[in-house]
Amino acid sequence: MAKQRKKSKAKRRFAPLRWLRRWLVRLGLGLVALMLVLIVLFRVINPPTTFTMLSESRRLGGIEREWVPVDRIAPVMLRSAVAAEDAGFCTHWGFDMNAIRDAIADGASRGGSTISQQVVKNVFLWQGRSWVRKAFEAALTPVVEAVWPKWRILEVYLNVAEFDEGVFGIEAAARHYFGVAAADLSPAEAARLAAILPSPKTRSAADPTAATRSRAAQIADGAVVIARDGRAACFEAE
Repeated sequence: MAKQRKKSKAKRRFAPLRWLRRWLVRLGLGLVALMLVLIVLFRVINPPTTFTMLSESRRLGGIEREWVPVDRIAPVMLRSAVAAEDAGFCTHWGFDMNAIRDAIADGASRGGSTISQQVVKNVFLWQGRSWVRKAFEAALTPVVEAVWPKWRILEVYLNVAEFDEGVFGIEAAARHYFGVAAADLSPAEAARLAAILPSPKTRSAADPTAATRSRAAQIADGAVVIARDGRAACFEAE
């Protein structure tokens, strides 16, 4: 009996590493479950804020932001965003393998993220280049693609993107730079806004550099091509 009691006590002996590992697994599963619930909810409910918005609001004492539904965004702005950030938006399932291969070939000097990946990062995760964030992004992106229609992905993307310091979303950006609503953006204005998306704090749509003007001209041409060849069908059909 004494031997059995000793064995029982040995089994119940606290093992810190095992306990920590078990709770880390539980925490990870809990986070994944929470993300899945939010993905389903945000299919019909607009995300109230993001980590980046909260951080910038604290730093600046407030931000400019006004949510606008996709049918109140100029169609040319939708096409310009796709032309600038993700030309294969309508044909991929969340990852553009050709863009990823090109990024690897260029030594990662260029981005390979799709609009879907950027939405996952901006809405559900945090900024940075850690492997943990990348792993979550890779796991959640196909789920967003499966649950949300393409037009919803683009709608959310344009409503949470940062266009200047403290300026979030296409409605606030259109008014901030050009004094018009998102629905009234011209092709040139839409192309300029899309051109600053990769680096909004160092580029200006109102006072663009020669490089930004050149990039905007390329985007404007791309938006025309996307409309002509039918690649806008997935987000303009609704």
